[in-house]
Amino acid sequence: MALILKAAGLLDVDAGEIIRPGVVTIEGDRIVAVGGADSPPPDADVIDLGDAILLPGLMDMEVNLLMGGRGETPGLSQVQDDPPTRVLRAVGNARRTLRAGFTTVRNLGLFVKTGGYLLDVALSRAIDAGLIDGPRVIPAGHAITPTGGHLDPTMFAAFMPGVLELTIEEGIANGVDEIRKAVRYQIKHGAQLIKVCCSGGVMSLTGEAGAQHYSDEELRVIVDEAHRRGLRVAAHTHGAEAVKHAIDCGIDCIEHGFLMDDEAIKMLVDNDRFLVSTRRLAEYMDVSKAPPELQAKAAEMFPKARTSIKAAYEAGAKIAVGTDAPAIPHGKNADELVTLVDWGLPPAAVLRAATVVAAELINRQDSLGRIANGYLADIIAVPGDPLADISVTKNVTFVMKGGKVYKNEHATDTN
Repeated sequence: MALILKAAGLLDVDAGEIIRPGVVTIEGDRIVAVGGADSPPPDADVIDLGDAILLPGLMDMEVNLLMGGRGETPGLSQVQDDPPTRVLRAVGNARRTLRAGFTTVRNLGLFVKTGGYLLDVALSRAIDAGLIDGPRVIPAGHAITPTGGHLDPTMFAAFMPGVLELTIEEGIANGVDEIRKAVRYQIKHGAQLIKVCCSGGVMSLTGEAGAQHYSDEELRVIVDEAHRRGLRVAAHTHGAEAVKHAIDCGIDCIEHGFLMDDEAIKMLVDNDRFLVSTRRLAEYMDVSKAPPELQAKAAEMFPKARTSIKAAYEAGAKIAVGTDAPAIPHGKNADELVTLVDWGLPPAAVLRAATVVAAELINRQDSLGRIANGYLADIIAVPGDPLADISVTKNVTFVMKGGKVYKNEHATDTN
């Protein structure tokens, strides 16, 4: 049986314009027609969304649904929470993310004790099976990082050696042999991409945020193992030199890139690589209670995050939206879109970054990111024109994923 959505308009992300009215016909999990339906089939169900504007389901290319959310004690959860607690907390985070209009996410890398279990893979499978509500999850398993590198938990190392020592299976790998084993383990257990820590970060006690952590030889091994199995590699990377080395070694996607210079950006463009934005955290994250060395790193990096993202856009880099949630709260993912527009990117470009560019990054450009015939019926509605006011994406009133309705604040208008 056909299902028809009617709204005031719909976003054509490729043209960067609103098509009026917005009419979409869905059968099963796919879009079968866009427009028309003046005389719908007598057996069709019609959902009238009134003055709303339809958008493709939004995508967040960097989240960690296993962290953050209700009941977590920041800084202590890594030793307090067992794996079942993390998964149960992720259920709420996944539901909030979906109801915020984000129908597909990449979960980028566990860095906690799990006994080797890839909890984000389990979460992804549970969502796909319909056991819980959540976005489509592309899981990375455990992030790959060297001993003492970013995402190797070091907060206890100075006074409690041995606490939170992670295994190769949990992503701590040094040298080419261990790295091959770590990457192969993630792939064996269901990872759909590989996450590597190529440089330091703001909120980790690992020295300068821009310093390269893995050698080029080690980075090339990660890329080799992933690419031979058809998986892309995402690299947490801030420093300009680390970005250049990551690109030269074949990394597909740079996460953050706050400290990129013009040469690094040019390499991104020339090599057709992706940049995941994560800029909202540079405005939102409160570091006032962090150790002084972390506050100093934030003071250096956060202002540069603004200039580097605009420079990357103006140079023609492929930018995909990512939030690094819970660096900003789960369910507040659209704040990233607002920040990018506030920092000088056009709304149409930001909406493409959250749809078609993100779909290309996960190799789903033929089925996700557009409201078009044959595409999966991932469709949301917002109360106004996002090209005129991007903040309407913070007030999603309708969510459909794969043809199933998960949220409808227009329910009284449903026939």
